[in-house]
Amino acid sequence: KDKQYDGTIFHRVIPNFMVQGGGYNAKYDEKITRPPVPLEALNGLKHETGTIAMARTNDPNSAKAQFFVNVKENPFLNAKGSSDGYTVFGRVVSGMETIQKIKEVPTGSGGPFPTDVPKTPVVINSATLVK
Repeated sequence: KDKQYDGTIFHRVIPNFMVQGGGYNAKYDEKITRPPVPLEALNGLKHETGTIAMARTNDPNSAKAQFFVNVKENPFLNAKGSSDGYTVFGRVVSGMETIQKIKEVPTGSGGPFPTDVPKTPVVINSATLVK
């Protein structure tokens, strides 16, 4: 509702893994976020093709706004205990063809990232909560 994702980019694209976005604008300025949320990776949801999960640092309780869409099944990201894994919180229900197109864009270095950045920005123009 607060338009957190409007104008953000997919800044990490790995074709046989996932596409990640939600944290930076096209100038690679990091978006201001709310405090991190606790890890909820033991919620029973698995890293299947088309699932959406929270990105985080090595700290399991560091997820803020960045997310990724699995472009293939990635079981190694599933939780094995209470302090590992990545929280799956949703699934692409329509538009997976767009994610498939994103995973095929040419990548290289960009902003502070040495690899995996789309050479042409892939921008989330707006995100809307649908009930």
